[in-house]
Amino acid sequence: MSVVEIAIIGTGPAGLTAAIYAARAGHHPVVFAGLQPGGQLTTTTDVENFPGFKEGIQGPLLMQEMTAQAERVGTQIKHVEIVSVDFSKSPHQLVTSEGETVQAKAVIIATGATAKTLGLEKEAMLMGRGLSTCATCDGFFYKDKKVAVVGGGDSAMEEALYLANICEQVLLIHRREGFRASNIMLERAQKHPKIEFMLPYEVDRFISDTSGLKGVVLRHSQTQAEQELLLDGLFYGIGHQPNSAMFADYLDLDEHDYLVVKNFTETKVPGVFAAGDIADPTFKQAITAAGMGCQAALQASKYLESL
Repeated sequence: MSVVEIAIIGTGPAGLTAAIYAARAGHHPVVFAGLQPGGQLTTTTDVENFPGFKEGIQGPLLMQEMTAQAERVGTQIKHVEIVSVDFSKSPHQLVTSEGETVQAKAVIIATGATAKTLGLEKEAMLMGRGLSTCATCDGFFYKDKKVAVVGGGDSAMEEALYLANICEQVLLIHRREGFRASNIMLERAQKHPKIEFMLPYEVDRFISDTSGLKGVVLRHSQTQAEQELLLDGLFYGIGHQPNSAMFADYLDLDEHDYLVVKNFTETKVPGVFAAGDIADPTFKQAITAAGMGCQAALQASKYLESL
Protein backbone atom coordinates (compact mmCIF):
# COMPACT_ATOMS: atom_id res chain seq x y z
CA MET A 1 0.00 0.00 0.00
CA SER A 2 1.27 3.45 -0.93
CA VAL A 3 0.26 6.86 0.42
CA VAL A 4 0.15 10.02 -1.71
CA GLU A 5 -0.85 13.61 -1.02
CA ILE A 6 -2.80 14.18 -4.23
CA ALA A 7 -3.96 11.43 -6.58
CA ILE A 8 -5.19 12.53 -10.00
CA ILE A 9 -7.33 10.13 -12.01
CA GLY A 10 -7.05 10.93 -15.73
CA THR A 11 -4.54 12.62 -18.03
CA GLY A 12 -6.46 14.96 -20.27
CA PRO A 13 -5.99 18.74 -20.11
CA ALA A 14 -7.76 18.85 -16.73
CA GLY A 15 -5.71 16.13 -15.07
CA LEU A 16 -2.36 17.30 -16.42
CA THR A 17 -2.98 20.96 -15.60
CA ALA A 18 -3.97 19.92 -12.09
CA ALA A 19 -0.75 17.92 -11.87
CA ILE A 20 1.37 20.88 -12.95
CA TYR A 21 -0.15 23.16 -10.33
CA ALA A 22 -0.09 20.53 -7.60
CA ALA A 23 3.54 19.65 -8.30
CA ARG A 24 4.63 23.29 -8.29
CA ALA A 25 2.91 23.64 -4.91
CA GLY A 26 5.08 20.82 -3.57
CA HIS A 27 2.37 18.17 -3.20
CA HIS A 28 4.09 15.41 -5.23
CA PRO A 29 0.99 14.41 -7.24
CA VAL A 30 0.59 10.97 -8.75
CA VAL A 31 -1.39 10.75 -11.98
CA PHE A 32 -3.10 7.51 -12.95
CA ALA A 33 -3.19 7.61 -16.74
CA GLY A 34 -5.84 4.95 -17.35
CA LEU A 35 -6.72 3.37 -20.67
CA GLN A 36 -6.45 6.53 -22.81
CA PRO A 37 -3.50 8.65 -21.69
CA GLY A 38 -4.08 12.19 -22.87
CA GLY A 39 -7.83 11.78 -23.18
CA GLN A 40 -9.95 12.73 -26.18
CA LEU A 41 -7.34 15.08 -27.64
CA THR A 42 -5.19 12.09 -28.56
CA THR A 43 -7.82 11.24 -31.20
CA THR A 44 -7.87 14.80 -32.59
CA THR A 45 -5.72 16.09 -35.42
CA ASP A 46 -5.28 19.88 -35.56
CA VAL A 47 -6.07 21.90 -32.45
CA GLU A 48 -6.32 25.57 -33.40
CA ASN A 49 -8.22 27.03 -30.44
CA PHE A 50 -5.79 26.28 -27.60
CA PRO A 51 -3.90 29.50 -26.74
CA GLY A 52 -0.17 29.71 -27.31
CA PHE A 53 0.17 27.95 -30.67
CA LYS A 54 -0.19 30.45 -33.50
CA GLU A 55 -0.01 27.74 -36.16
CA GLY A 56 -2.13 25.28 -34.18
CA ILE A 57 -0.87 21.99 -32.80
CA GLN A 58 -1.67 18.33 -33.25
CA GLY A 59 -3.82 16.97 -30.42
CA PRO A 60 -1.47 14.08 -29.52
CA LEU A 61 1.54 16.43 -29.55
CA LEU A 62 -0.24 18.90 -27.26
CA MET A 63 -0.88 16.12 -24.75
CA GLN A 64 2.72 14.91 -25.02
CA GLU A 65 3.95 18.42 -24.25
CA MET A 66 1.59 18.77 -21.28
CA THR A 67 2.66 15.37 -19.97
CA ALA A 68 6.35 16.26 -20.29
CA GLN A 69 5.76 19.56 -18.49
CA ALA A 70 3.92 17.81 -15.65
CA GLU A 71 6.73 15.30 -15.26
CA ARG A 72 9.39 18.02 -15.40
CA VAL A 73 7.91 19.84 -12.41
CA GLY A 74 7.70 16.67 -10.32
CA THR A 75 4.57 14.70 -11.26
CA GLN A 76 4.73 10.92 -11.16
CA ILE A 77 2.64 9.33 -13.90
CA LYS A 78 1.57 5.72 -13.54
CA HIS A 79 0.24 4.01 -16.65
CA VAL A 80 -2.37 1.97 -14.83
CA GLU A 81 -6.12 2.27 -14.45
CA ILE A 82 -8.01 2.96 -11.25
CA VAL A 83 -10.66 0.22 -11.07
CA SER A 84 -12.37 1.06 -7.76
CA VAL A 85 -12.47 3.76 -5.10
CA ASP A 86 -13.58 4.11 -1.50
CA PHE A 87 -14.38 7.68 -0.49
CA SER A 88 -16.13 6.68 2.76
CA LYS A 89 -13.07 7.34 4.88
CA SER A 90 -9.96 9.49 4.88
CA PRO A 91 -7.40 9.01 3.46
CA HIS A 92 -9.39 8.01 0.38
CA GLN A 93 -8.64 4.61 -1.05
CA LEU A 94 -7.98 3.76 -4.70
CA VAL A 95 -7.32 0.35 -6.21
CA THR A 96 -5.35 0.04 -9.46
CA SER A 97 -5.69 -2.47 -12.29
CA GLU A 98 -2.53 -4.11 -10.97
CA GLY A 99 -4.12 -4.73 -7.57
CA GLU A 100 -2.21 -2.01 -5.73
CA THR A 101 -4.07 -0.07 -3.04
CA VAL A 102 -3.31 3.64 -2.89
CA GLN A 103 -4.29 5.96 -0.06
CA ALA A 104 -4.69 9.60 -1.06
CA LYS A 105 -5.21 12.59 1.20
CA ALA A 106 -6.86 14.40 -1.73
CA VAL A 107 -8.21 13.14 -5.05
CA ILE A 108 -8.81 15.02 -8.28
CA ILE A 109 -11.11 13.20 -10.71
CA ALA A 110 -10.43 14.08 -14.36
CA THR A 111 -11.73 11.00 -16.13
CA GLY A 112 -13.55 13.01 -18.79
CA ALA A 113 -16.47 11.99 -20.95
CA THR A 114 -16.55 9.78 -24.02
CA ALA A 115 -18.28 11.05 -27.15
CA LYS A 116 -21.03 8.72 -28.29
CA THR A 117 -20.60 7.34 -31.79
CA LEU A 118 -22.56 5.12 -34.17
CA GLY A 119 -20.05 2.27 -34.15
CA LEU A 120 -19.84 2.06 -37.92
CA GLU A 121 -17.04 0.44 -39.90
CA LYS A 122 -14.10 2.81 -40.61
CA GLU A 123 -15.26 5.18 -37.86
CA ALA A 124 -11.96 5.23 -35.97
CA MET A 125 -9.99 5.62 -39.19
CA LEU A 126 -12.05 8.62 -40.34
CA MET A 127 -12.16 10.45 -37.01
CA GLY A 128 -10.40 13.76 -37.60
CA ARG A 129 -10.41 13.12 -41.36
CA GLY A 130 -13.89 14.36 -42.15
CA LEU A 131 -15.60 12.84 -39.13
CA SER A 132 -15.85 14.76 -35.85
CA THR A 133 -17.65 14.77 -32.52
CA CYS A 134 -17.11 18.48 -31.80
CA ALA A 135 -18.29 21.33 -34.01
CA THR A 136 -16.69 23.98 -31.79
CA CYS A 137 -13.34 22.20 -32.10
CA ASP A 138 -13.36 21.36 -35.80
CA GLY A 139 -15.97 23.53 -37.50
CA PHE A 140 -13.35 26.07 -38.61
CA PHE A 141 -11.87 23.50 -41.00
CA TYR A 142 -15.16 23.32 -42.91
CA LYS A 143 -15.66 27.01 -43.64
CA ASP A 144 -17.95 27.49 -46.66
CA LYS A 145 -18.33 23.72 -47.10
CA LYS A 146 -21.19 21.23 -46.97
CA VAL A 147 -21.49 19.26 -43.75
CA ALA A 148 -24.03 17.15 -41.88
CA VAL A 149 -24.89 16.63 -38.23
CA VAL A 150 -26.33 13.39 -36.85
CA GLY A 151 -28.73 13.57 -33.91
CA GLY A 152 -32.07 14.76 -32.63
CA GLY A 153 -31.39 16.32 -29.25
CA ASP A 154 -30.21 19.71 -28.06
CA SER A 155 -26.59 18.69 -28.71
CA ALA A 156 -27.35 18.13 -32.41
CA MET A 157 -29.23 21.43 -32.69
CA GLU A 158 -26.39 23.32 -31.04
CA GLU A 159 -23.86 21.70 -33.36
CA ALA A 160 -25.96 22.47 -36.44
CA LEU A 161 -26.54 26.10 -35.44
CA TYR A 162 -22.85 26.62 -34.70
CA LEU A 163 -21.82 25.12 -38.05
CA ALA A 164 -24.45 27.13 -39.93
CA ASN A 165 -22.52 30.28 -39.06
CA ILE A 166 -19.42 28.84 -40.71
CA CYS A 167 -20.46 26.40 -43.42
CA GLU A 168 -22.26 26.83 -46.72
CA GLN A 169 -24.88 24.18 -45.92
CA VAL A 170 -25.72 22.03 -42.90
CA LEU A 171 -27.83 18.88 -43.21
CA LEU A 172 -29.33 17.53 -40.00
CA ILE A 173 -29.83 13.77 -40.15
CA HIS A 174 -32.20 12.14 -37.67
CA ARG A 175 -33.62 8.63 -37.64
CA ARG A 176 -37.09 9.68 -36.42
CA GLU A 177 -39.68 12.32 -37.30
CA GLY A 178 -39.82 13.43 -33.67
CA PHE A 179 -37.04 15.08 -31.65
CA ARG A 180 -35.72 14.98 -28.10
CA ALA A 181 -34.50 18.56 -28.47
CA SER A 182 -36.22 21.36 -26.57
CA ASN A 183 -38.79 23.31 -28.58
CA ILE A 184 -36.74 26.49 -28.58
CA MET A 185 -33.59 24.79 -29.92
CA LEU A 186 -35.56 22.86 -32.52
CA GLU A 187 -37.33 26.00 -33.74
CA ARG A 188 -34.05 27.87 -34.06
CA ALA A 189 -32.60 25.11 -36.21
CA GLN A 190 -35.75 24.78 -38.31
CA LYS A 191 -35.84 28.51 -39.03
CA HIS A 192 -32.19 28.81 -40.00
CA PRO A 193 -31.89 29.20 -43.79
CA LYS A 194 -28.70 27.14 -44.02
CA ILE A 195 -30.00 24.10 -42.11
CA GLU A 196 -31.93 21.38 -43.97
CA PHE A 197 -33.53 18.45 -42.15
CA MET A 198 -33.29 14.91 -43.50
CA LEU A 199 -35.91 12.71 -41.80
CA PRO A 200 -36.19 9.89 -41.01
CA TYR A 201 -32.76 8.67 -42.08
CA GLU A 202 -29.91 6.76 -40.48
CA VAL A 203 -26.26 6.77 -41.51
CA ASP A 204 -25.68 3.26 -42.84
CA ARG A 205 -22.05 3.51 -43.98
CA PHE A 206 -19.34 5.93 -45.00
CA ILE A 207 -18.09 6.88 -48.45
CA SER A 208 -14.34 7.49 -48.24
CA ASP A 209 -10.99 7.27 -49.96
CA THR A 210 -7.40 7.54 -48.79
CA SER A 211 -7.83 11.27 -48.10
CA GLY A 212 -10.75 10.77 -45.73
CA LEU A 213 -14.54 11.07 -45.67
CA LYS A 214 -16.31 11.91 -48.90
CA GLY A 215 -19.91 11.26 -47.92
CA VAL A 216 -22.36 8.80 -46.43
CA VAL A 217 -24.96 6.30 -47.51
CA LEU A 218 -28.24 6.98 -45.73
CA ARG A 219 -30.97 4.44 -45.14
CA HIS A 220 -34.60 5.56 -44.79
CA SER A 221 -35.84 4.34 -41.42
CA GLN A 222 -39.25 3.34 -42.79
CA THR A 223 -38.76 2.27 -46.42
CA GLN A 224 -35.13 1.09 -46.05
CA ALA A 225 -34.33 2.87 -49.31
CA GLU A 226 -30.71 4.01 -49.64
CA GLN A 227 -29.47 7.44 -50.63
CA GLU A 228 -25.92 8.62 -51.24
CA LEU A 229 -25.00 11.98 -49.78
CA LEU A 230 -21.70 13.68 -50.67
CA LEU A 231 -20.25 15.74 -47.82
CA ASP A 232 -17.11 17.55 -46.77
CA GLY A 233 -17.66 16.71 -43.11
CA LEU A 234 -19.90 14.75 -40.75
CA PHE A 235 -20.44 15.66 -37.11
CA TYR A 236 -21.88 13.43 -34.43
CA GLY A 237 -24.26 15.35 -32.17
CA ILE A 238 -25.51 12.41 -30.14
CA GLY A 239 -24.00 13.42 -26.82
CA HIS A 240 -21.30 12.27 -24.44
CA GLN A 241 -21.14 9.64 -21.73
CA PRO A 242 -19.29 10.85 -18.61
CA ASN A 243 -16.84 8.30 -17.23
CA SER A 244 -18.40 8.48 -13.79
CA ALA A 245 -19.82 5.03 -13.03
CA MET A 246 -17.00 4.17 -10.62
CA PHE A 247 -17.86 7.12 -8.38
CA ALA A 248 -21.66 6.77 -8.28
CA ASP A 249 -21.72 5.14 -4.82
CA TYR A 250 -19.97 8.10 -3.20
CA LEU A 251 -20.60 11.25 -5.24
CA ASP A 252 -23.66 13.02 -6.61
CA LEU A 253 -24.38 12.67 -10.34
CA ASP A 254 -26.80 14.77 -12.37
CA GLU A 255 -29.48 13.35 -14.67
CA HIS A 256 -26.88 12.81 -17.41
CA ASP A 257 -24.29 11.17 -15.11
CA TYR A 258 -21.96 14.16 -14.84
CA LEU A 259 -20.38 14.65 -11.42
CA VAL A 260 -22.04 17.44 -9.47
CA VAL A 261 -19.63 20.07 -8.13
CA LYS A 262 -20.05 23.19 -6.03
CA ASN A 263 -17.71 26.11 -5.41
CA PHE A 264 -15.94 25.43 -8.74
CA THR A 265 -14.61 21.84 -8.34
CA GLU A 266 -15.62 20.51 -4.92
CA THR A 267 -17.71 17.34 -4.72
CA LYS A 268 -19.83 16.47 -1.71
CA VAL A 269 -16.93 14.48 -0.20
CA PRO A 270 -14.26 16.64 1.47
CA GLY A 271 -10.93 16.23 -0.27
CA VAL A 272 -12.41 14.92 -3.52
CA PHE A 273 -12.50 17.31 -6.48
CA ALA A 274 -13.63 16.97 -10.09
CA ALA A 275 -12.36 18.84 -13.15
CA GLY A 276 -12.89 18.84 -16.89
CA ASP A 277 -15.52 17.07 -18.95
CA ILE A 278 -16.46 14.70 -16.11
CA ALA A 279 -18.06 17.69 -14.36
CA ASP A 280 -18.76 19.96 -17.34
CA PRO A 281 -21.90 19.15 -19.37
CA THR A 282 -21.80 22.55 -21.10
CA PHE A 283 -18.49 23.61 -22.62
CA LYS A 284 -16.42 20.44 -23.17
CA GLN A 285 -13.34 22.35 -24.36
CA ALA A 286 -9.67 21.66 -23.69
CA ILE A 287 -9.11 25.19 -22.40
CA THR A 288 -12.04 25.07 -19.94
CA ALA A 289 -10.93 21.63 -18.78
CA ALA A 290 -7.42 22.99 -18.16
CA GLY A 291 -8.90 25.90 -16.23
CA MET A 292 -10.89 23.54 -14.03
CA GLY A 293 -7.74 21.47 -13.49
CA CYS A 294 -5.99 24.57 -12.19
CA GLN A 295 -8.91 25.33 -9.87
CA ALA A 296 -9.03 21.76 -8.57
CA ALA A 297 -5.31 21.73 -7.77
CA LEU A 298 -5.50 25.06 -5.93
CA GLN A 299 -8.55 23.91 -3.97
CA ALA A 300 -6.92 20.56 -3.18
CA SER A 301 -3.81 22.39 -1.96
CA LYS A 302 -5.94 24.60 0.28
CA TYR A 303 -7.74 21.52 1.60
CA LEU A 304 -4.45 19.82 2.49
CA GLU A 305 -3.27 22.92 4.33
CA SER A 306 -6.45 22.80 6.43
CA LEU A 307 -5.84 19.25 7.66
